[in-house]
Amino acid sequence: MSQFSTITVSTRAPGVTQITMTRPAVFNAFDEVMIDELDQAFASANQDPSVRVIVLAGEGKHFSAGADLQWMKRASAASQEWNLLDARKFAQMLYRIESSKKPTIARVQGVALGGGVGLTCACDIAIAADNASFAASEAKFGILPSVIGPYVTNSVGKKQAKRLALTTTRITAEEALRINMIQQLVSLDNLDTTVDATVAELLASGPKAIEEIKNLYAQLSVGPITADVLELTAQTISRVRGTDEAREGFDAFLNKRPANWIPKT
Repeated sequence: MSQFSTITVSTRAPGVTQITMTRPAVFNAFDEVMIDELDQAFASANQDPSVRVIVLAGEGKHFSAGADLQWMKRASAASQEWNLLDARKFAQMLYRIESSKKPTIARVQGVALGGGVGLTCACDIAIAADNASFAASEAKFGILPSVIGPYVTNSVGKKQAKRLALTTTRITAEEALRINMIQQLVSLDNLDTTVDATVAELLASGPKAIEEIKNLYAQLSVGPITADVLELTAQTISRVRGTDEAREGFDAFLNKRPANWIPKT
């Protein structure tokens, strides 16, 4: 277990780290302390060779209500220079999650508001309970979902992201699934079972292959398939085919045995 004050870091399963926001009294709203601790925890998990999957969760009934209002109140009275440094730390934390070499799963229940939506969208996969709801609610407080904007836009597209920001409407988990903010929707009772099933799927794939997928797809965008994209994909697969992991994967398949990266049960 971790020694942080606003989060805990634990082993969910062999090779799986769970980072849990632990401020349930304020619906896991985050402030500058939690932002720093989340950044540290994800950095550490990424550097740990024994970690293959990272799960982000919230303790209690809710995933995250976004920014702590006391933190925002302090920010409104601070200088622009202080606000810029503070915002850069938030931006770095979300990018740390999005750019993680290890696959990340958001385990979402209850509300995900403001920055909680950003955390959801920054993860590779978001699995939500049927009691979850989502809102980019910043404009209600006279601010805007700026730092989370790129992650929401990448998840749901520009039109939907702009609609959510402008209207601050709270959407259900069903609508979040429809617009691709989340990728799976299950009953609250089945949330952990589904997260664990997805973890098992990730652990069945080669860890280097997972890292290569994340690196390649970070360079791809929706649009024309250019000569540069053709060359990037050809160069990538030609390089990866010759790796020890690829040789092990093909040998395991042909000899009908588990690959050496699959956890032994």
